[in-house]
Amino acid sequence: MMKRNVGIALAVIALAITGACKSKPKVTAGPTAPLPQQSGNAPQASSTAPVISFFTAEPTTIESGQPSSLRWAVTGATNVVIDHSVGQVSPNGRRAVYPTETTTYTLTAASAGGQQTASVTVTVATPPPPVQPPVVSKQTWQELIAQLQDLHFEYDKSDVRQEDQATLSADANTLKTIFVNFPNIVVTIEGHCDERGSAEYNIGLGDRRASATKDALISLGVPGDKLKTVSFGKERPLCTDATEDCYLQNRRAHFNAAQ
Repeated sequence: MMKRNVGIALAVIALAITGACKSKPKVTAGPTAPLPQQSGNAPQASSTAPVISFFTAEPTTIESGQPSSLRWAVTGATNVVIDHSVGQVSPNGRRAVYPTETTTYTLTAASAGGQQTASVTVTVATPPPPVQPPVVSKQTWQELIAQLQDLHFEYDKSDVRQEDQATLSADANTLKTIFVNFPNIVVTIEGHCDERGSAEYNIGLGDRRASATKDALISLGVPGDKLKTVSFGKERPLCTDATEDCYLQNRRAHFNAAQ
């Protein structure tokens, strides 16, 4: 009886397995879509903005027509351009430029992730004026000395007056001509005063007037080693009238020369 029951159980299990196999659907694989092919020469789009490591010019100051060397390094860019007719360039490079006026060059690096810019300025300096040749004069040194005009001063003052600036400039040009053509000449600047005040005080005032005149001439390019100073105080007046016009004539810096 037990053997019969076991046989029945095995038969039931076999039927269950056979039914399960028949009920499972058959899956058929469809065609596989081909992957898109990428060209080996096409640049890969970057998802981040490019980085400009540096963009420089050397030298940054030149004279018109001289070269300056632009240098740069960029990473992550698909396009690099420099303005002012330089145009598209490689991500790393060097280029000589020849600006005739001060110019600011701007480098623009671009990719799918954005763009970055950097600028550098090349300054074109103004060349110094050409050196003028020494003035050659056919006049004698005595004739040139006679062209020097006295400077006049306010009462108890030793600074060169504003109204005497034109006279000072003319004297400076004449002195330069004298020293170029007659290098052995030495010019003495005499300081004078009017009659008011003590002799001792006016000696000091005359000295200050002569020294102020010398300093003003040196500032205009006259060689200081060719200029000497002396004070005569009130001892050598040009005019002896007790008037303001006469006093002004006596308050003066006068030029004298010897070879």
